[in-house]
Amino acid sequence: MGNPTDHLWMHFTRMSSYRETPVPTIVRGEGAYIWDSEGRRYLDGLAGLFVVNAGHGRTELAEAAAKQAGELAYFPIWSYAHPTAIELAERIAALAPGDLNRVFFTTGGSEAVESAWKLARAYFKRVGKPTKHKVVSRHIAYHGTTMGALSITGLPGIKADFEPLVPGGIKVPNTNFYRAPEHGDDPAAFGRWAADEIGRAIEREGPDTVAAVFLEPVQNAGGCFPPPPGYFERVREICDAYDVLLVSDEVICSWGRLGAYFGAQRYGYRPDIITTAKGITSGYSPLGAMIAADKLMEPFLTGAASFAHGITFAGHPVSCAVALANLDVFAREDLVGHVRANEGGFRATLEKLYDLPIVGDIRGDGYFYGIELVKDRATRESFDDAESERLLRGFLSGALFEAGLYCRADDRGDPVVQLAPPLIAGQAEFDEIERILRTVLTEAWQRL
Repeated sequence: MGNPTDHLWMHFTRMSSYRETPVPTIVRGEGAYIWDSEGRRYLDGLAGLFVVNAGHGRTELAEAAAKQAGELAYFPIWSYAHPTAIELAERIAALAPGDLNRVFFTTGGSEAVESAWKLARAYFKRVGKPTKHKVVSRHIAYHGTTMGALSITGLPGIKADFEPLVPGGIKVPNTNFYRAPEHGDDPAAFGRWAADEIGRAIEREGPDTVAAVFLEPVQNAGGCFPPPPGYFERVREICDAYDVLLVSDEVICSWGRLGAYFGAQRYGYRPDIITTAKGITSGYSPLGAMIAADKLMEPFLTGAASFAHGITFAGHPVSCAVALANLDVFAREDLVGHVRANEGGFRATLEKLYDLPIVGDIRGDGYFYGIELVKDRATRESFDDAESERLLRGFLSGALFEAGLYCRADDRGDPVVQLAPPLIAGQAEFDEIERILRTVLTEAWQRL
C-alpha cells in the first residue's frame, strides 16, 4: 500500500498535515473499539462520526447485506418499489412520533436536509403560498454540505469558499446556556428568549416568505447544546402561529443517541419533518431519510402531481436490509433502554473532570456530550484563534488519539471535546474515557 495521500482526498482534512506524517489508517472494529494498521487499539469515543450506534463487528448486519445483495443488489424506487424499502418505511413510520408516516429515503444526512427544504418549498407552492421559501436555523449549527444544506448551516468558516449560496437562509441564536447573552441565570427564561428570537426573525423576514425552521434536538456544532426547558414547546407555538414547518434535524440525534428513537420524543415536541441518517444502519451501509407528516404528502396524491426529486441510490435494497437488521438489534438488546439506564453514569463520570481548571462546561444528554475548554473558569474566558489552533490541532487531537481515545476536538464555536460512544458502551468505557481525558487535559493545561 502506497502513501494514502497520493490519491485519496480526505474530507474536511488539511492535506498538508500528512506530507511527512503517516495518515492514521483504521483497519478493524469490535464493539466499542477500533484498531489501526499498526495494531494499536483505541476506544471509539465518537461512534465513527456519531454513526456506529450498535457497535463495530456486528456480523449479522454484514450477513444481512450479503443476503440482500445476492437476491437483489439494486433497483431504484423511482416509480418502483422493492421489499426492503417497503418494510423499512413501515418500521420507521411506526417508530416516528405523531403522524410522521411518509418516508422519503436518501443516502445520507445532507441529502435528507436538502430534501426537506425542497419539500417545504414545493408543499407551500402546492397549497397556494408560493412566496414561502426561506429557512430559519441557528448560529453555529451544522446541517450538511450540499448547497442548500450549507445555506441552512450556521458555520461561516465552511461556507466562505462556496458563496454565494442558496438565498433564504436566516440565522438566529442557539441554545448555548453557558454563554447565554440574555437570562444567563434562568434556563427557562433563556429558552423562552431563544425561541422568541425565531418568532422575531420570521416577523422581520415576513411570515409569508418563511417556509421552515430547521433545529437539531441537541445542536452538535459548538459542542452539544441541549434545549432549555420549554424551548421546543414555544418554537412549536411560533411555527403554528406563522404557518411555518418545524424540521427536526436528527441526523445525529435519532436512533437512540439521546435515549429515544428520535430526539423529538426525548424532548416532547411535534415536528412536521424529521431528517435522519447515520445510526439508521449503524454505519454498515449508507442510508438517510426525510420523514414527513401526512399533510405534507397530500398535495402530491392527486392527478399528475409529483415531488420532482430523487436520488439514484436512495432506498438502496442492501442499505434498507441492513437498517432492518440494525433495528432488530436495537429491539433485541434494548439499546435505547440501555442508553436511558446508563446516561446518568456517563454524565456523572464526565463531571468528575470539573476539578480540572481547563474544563469550563460539560453538557449534553444521552450518549452525546461536549466538554468546553476555557482559559479562565471563573470568567469563562475562552481561547483566541491562535491559542485554539495550538491547543486543539497542535496538541489535543493527536494526544488523545495517541492515548487511545478517538473523539473530536473542535473549535467551530468555542473549543470543545465531543463524545458520542457506541450505544453498547457502559461504565467500563466511561471510566476509560474519563481517565484518558484527565491525563491529556492535565498536560494541555500545563502546556498553556
